[in-house]
Amino acid sequence: MSDDIETYKLEYTPLDEIPKIRDKLRVGFSSGRLKSIEYRKQQLTQLMYMMKDNIGLYEQAFKKDMGRSSFETNLLELNGVISEAMESYQNVEKWSKPTVPPWTLEFSVMRPKVYKEPKGVGLVIGPFNYPILCSLGPLVGAIAAGCACAVKLSEMTPYVSALTARLFTKYLDTDLYVVINGGIPETTKILELQWDHIVFTGSGAVGKIVATAAAKHLTPTTLELGGQSPVFVDPRMDLKSAARRILWGKTINVGQTCTCPNHILVPSSGQDALVNALKDAYAEFYPNGPQNSDGLGRMVSVTHFDRIKKLVEATHGTVVDVFGDSQSTGANGKQKALGLMKRQDRFIPPTIVQDVTMEDPLMQQEIFGPLLPIVPVKDFEEAISITNSRDHPLALYIFSDDQKLKDQIRNNTQSGAVGCNEVCVHMAVPGMPFGGIGGSGYGSHTSKFSYDTFTHLRSSLDSPRWVDLFFSFRFPPYTAGKLRQARTMLLPRLPPRPGTQKSLFSSKWFRWSFLFALVGLMLKYGPINRIS
Repeated sequence: MSDDIETYKLEYTPLDEIPKIRDKLRVGFSSGRLKSIEYRKQQLTQLMYMMKDNIGLYEQAFKKDMGRSSFETNLLELNGVISEAMESYQNVEKWSKPTVPPWTLEFSVMRPKVYKEPKGVGLVIGPFNYPILCSLGPLVGAIAAGCACAVKLSEMTPYVSALTARLFTKYLDTDLYVVINGGIPETTKILELQWDHIVFTGSGAVGKIVATAAAKHLTPTTLELGGQSPVFVDPRMDLKSAARRILWGKTINVGQTCTCPNHILVPSSGQDALVNALKDAYAEFYPNGPQNSDGLGRMVSVTHFDRIKKLVEATHGTVVDVFGDSQSTGANGKQKALGLMKRQDRFIPPTIVQDVTMEDPLMQQEIFGPLLPIVPVKDFEEAISITNSRDHPLALYIFSDDQKLKDQIRNNTQSGAVGCNEVCVHMAVPGMPFGGIGGSGYGSHTSKFSYDTFTHLRSSLDSPRWVDLFFSFRFPPYTAGKLRQARTMLLPRLPPRPGTQKSLFSSKWFRWSFLFALVGLMLKYGPINRIS
């Protein structure tokens, strides 16, 4: 394969081929190859080497599509997929073993088990902002679970999508795993078809379209939709540390991150100190100016560039002047920010805006760009009220050393995740689910949680004949005596009423002791042995 990314040109999948692709995946799944854990591990290994062998090509592709540095491409995309695949490779045998429910006297003799079975043929619809991590990450779960899967990549990252489509044919079993490329018509065609599970990452507006289309086929979905992730800042803490972490989280992938800080909520008395700390962090990150930094990426398209530029033009807040020697604010800061924006290069400098109100144009939707509004509030009660008045965000961040304050904010808000004194990192932590709630989506993925997403839990019983000695009450004709027996056997004993003492005779242990004695008598006189 060529080492020059320019040789990889995006080709849309023909519309009439899409149903054939889905049907081919169904045949591949029905072949039974993926019932073998070893074959799943083989495909996971191939996926890991697909990433490792082509790091240079992916670095070129991300540079072309998003102006990404090699550091961010590895840190934010490739490393995450390889790590998830490795964790799944190491654990898929354990995850796939049947489990036995907790022991109960009434039902354990029926040998209950829960089998982990693949749902079938999955579909992953990936976003433009993290086209590898948020597409191939869920694919890892599909492979580990034993599902076939189609991956729809974003047309807004043409080099990444073209490269990945070519690599699938070289590294993976194309009877089971395939890339579909295209825009709205191709995605519409895909959603006309029945799938066994859909994972979608993107905007809430498109998420509703996906969920509606899936509902026509009763297809379960996982939606990861983002939102306005707030940052609560306690000015009593070390603001230098807080500012560095917040600014880093805001500027990775130039703010095109669904979990990045959307805005800061800080008591008005602490706003100036926080702004000064952010200025210091800005000077540290971009000593020669943001326009000369090789660590900042670009907006994915001119359309997104125009949207962000209009927000800066429209804001009534004060744009902080972090762009030169002048420490002036107001119009001068805004003019400098606008002057640094380059439409042809899709470059937007990280821009801090203070004294922002909730009615400001910056606060009407998720920003999804390198703009950081600071909203001064009276106190944290107001900050909590503001947050709860909007859709639940995908993430919520708290910077404070006060445990009571952290508990107050966490216990009185809802979000997909909550991070204290950290931003954006939770998705990379092994064993942690990634997903939203309410307007930020539903369901979760990453590693074991991706495996669970594509897995059906199939309950099973294998009941011996002699069980009817205990459960004969279930057979007609029904009598008052059989009802009493059923209640004795199956109805749980309620806890004591509030204000009363617990009775020994109402305890579950007393009931079990009675049943053990009954079983002992039956064993002594031989009816169980005679029936067996």
